Amino acid sequence: MSHHKAIYPGSFDPPTLGHLDVLERACRLFDEVVVAVGRNPDKKGPLLELDLRISLLEDLVADLVSRHPDLAKVTVASYDGLTVDYARSIGANAIIRGIRNTTDLQSECQLAITNRQVADIESVFVVPGEAYAYTSSSLIRQIAELGGDPQRLSSMLPLPVIKALSEADLDRGDSS
Repeated sequence: MSHHKAIYPGSFDPPTLGHLDVLERACRLFDEVVVAVGRNPDKKGPLLELDLRISLLEDLVADLVSRHPDLAKVTVASYDGLTVDYARSIGANAIIRGIRNTTDLQSECQLAITNRQVADIESVFVVPGEAYAYTSSSLIRQIAELGGDPQRLSSMLPLPVIKALSEADLDRGDSS
């Protein structure tokens, strides 16, 4: 019997309830999932440092698994370089991607076809629950960087992430 291992890559900056929803759904499809925290070269400096994101994700995954012990094995790791190279290096069969809307689908399809041609790895699209269809790390980053109250994001963020954002020394766009 074959072992189906997938990676769920992203910057997870910050980790959201939408990320956790996609992860939980993906864990019902695979035997093992690696939450792979990478660096997105299209994004400016991180909102939360890599070590903090990994720590938050490890705690959030432990909580998820404790509430749903029937889920696949889940680990959290960081990586540098191309996602497909990392996936191959750990023996993953697939890359998990969350799809919220048709805009996501268009860009993700192009990436999935390229990944299949370049690395012979499949992409699996997972649609989050409707409560998270509009949750976006980029939007949350913008709100946090412009001084928005993280407590107001409780419908999008887990409590440990809200706490981390509240305690973080964020560049709030001040030019003084």
